[in-house]
Amino acid sequence: MGEFIAKLKQKFKGEIADDLGTLNQYSHDASLFEIKPKLVVAPKTVEDVENLVMLVEAENAKGGRRLSLTVRSAGTDMTGGPLSESIVVDMSRYFSKIKQIGADYAVVQPGVFYRDFEKETLKHDLLLPSYPASRELCTVGGMVANNSGGEKTLIYGKTADYVEELKMVLRDGYEYSFRPLTFAELERKKKLNTVEGEIYQQLSELVEHNDEVLRMAKPKVSKNSAGYALWDVWDKEHGQFDPTRVLVGSQGTFGIITEIKFRLIKPDTQSRLLVVFLKDLQILPQLINHVLSFHPDSFESYDDHTFHVAMKVFPEIAKRLKGNLLTLAFQFLPEFWATLIGGIPKMVLLIEFTGNDSAEVQKRAFAAQASLAEFKLKTKVTSTTAEAEKYWVVRRESFNLLRHHVAGLRTAPFIDDLIVRPERLPEFLPKLYALLDQYDIIYTVAGHVGDGNFHIIPLMNLHDPKARNIILELGKKVYQLVFEFHGSITGEHNDGLIRTPYLEQMFGKAVLQLFEQTKDIFDPENIFNPGKKVRGSMDYAMAHLNTA
Repeated sequence: MGEFIAKLKQKFKGEIADDLGTLNQYSHDASLFEIKPKLVVAPKTVEDVENLVMLVEAENAKGGRRLSLTVRSAGTDMTGGPLSESIVVDMSRYFSKIKQIGADYAVVQPGVFYRDFEKETLKHDLLLPSYPASRELCTVGGMVANNSGGEKTLIYGKTADYVEELKMVLRDGYEYSFRPLTFAELERKKKLNTVEGEIYQQLSELVEHNDEVLRMAKPKVSKNSAGYALWDVWDKEHGQFDPTRVLVGSQGTFGIITEIKFRLIKPDTQSRLLVVFLKDLQILPQLINHVLSFHPDSFESYDDHTFHVAMKVFPEIAKRLKGNLLTLAFQFLPEFWATLIGGIPKMVLLIEFTGNDSAEVQKRAFAAQASLAEFKLKTKVTSTTAEAEKYWVVRRESFNLLRHHVAGLRTAPFIDDLIVRPERLPEFLPKLYALLDQYDIIYTVAGHVGDGNFHIIPLMNLHDPKARNIILELGKKVYQLVFEFHGSITGEHNDGLIRTPYLEQMFGKAVLQLFEQTKDIFDPENIFNPGKKVRGSMDYAMAHLNTA
């Protein structure tokens, strides 16, 4: 890499690092995997990104060892998406500016942390509602790359629904802007004698000629991050061709995002949280469909393992809540007491109702609570935002808490984001638990139960020789069950190394070929994040399992 680095330094204003400490740091994300890059760069300007892509393209044209570019932001990805053997491009260091906040939109760079973005948008009474549970850790660029969703997705949808425009540096080393087009605008774009014109021509032809196949392929669930969302590009009913729909969720495999324009909403000002302590998971499917009839704004959950860890690391929970430890301990006293006399609940359900009329919101929450009397469950409706926040911190931070506080075991996200239609849960969940219980593992369950979207995180000792086989065998069985119920293997976490090998089984060979053609339309030389979304193998993934 010495010669390449020397050339890069002549045209690159950002940071360039190939020391062992930096390479080791960028060898991991929140996934199962470890892959050491050859080089880590942090561009300062769009011109830096353009020069980087041009130089990589020029080096690859010479033949020999090929270079590639894999974008990384916060490193919270659970799929191995930002891991690479070649060059990692860190966009969080300098592409971290909020450029503009308008009446109902914001223009922002991809390296901005969501937590910082939200603080600024709320000053304007605006919100990007597709934030994930990792809202305190993730960047907005990562949200776009994975088409993230979260606790508000039940009524507000995913990140793709809020992206109005994207700027990206493509394979020719130039920045282009992508936004929804009328058919007349599309025709003008197709006539351009540029890479942009070529992409519009080929992409529009692909989605038009395969319209019926793609409509049939679209997963019949409320959210999906598997594959490329080609089925959403061409909206003939509204006369619109929207390339952002396939760019969002493409996990950095088409180019490098440099700027995002988000549509924002005005958040509701009032909320009440109905908390349900569930001791018997057998009634969960029936309970979910019952609660959904009350149309909550959010419907989340975490299980007994997560609850136990949260109580064990209570001082850290208090730190996250930024409050007095004694005061917060008093707030949690009912939960501690309930645990002492009745045991840890199998699952805690968080059912949120929001609006702008406090009395109306409270009425909805208490009506839902009263309707649960037939289930004979312990329930409560929170009276303040602070009281509700303690439950939200446990839910939002559950993966991070487990990741850092379970001695001798580590989180193993490989069946971490499955989704089926909620009405199928009475049939699906018993079969899912039966599969999980075939193996001698501890596992946690949290997620967006209102969407039928569950995050199942086994806790494993990856030094154990049996671990590799469990990952392969259990993953295959669980995903086969998901396919039988016409669900998706990822509602919001995306494919990466761990799920790309399952896409042919999920969509079929014909649709997988359309995904490969789409990758080739944008990136025929396979410069950007190779092996993710298409042409990835489980052998490669398992060869890079992090057992440290």
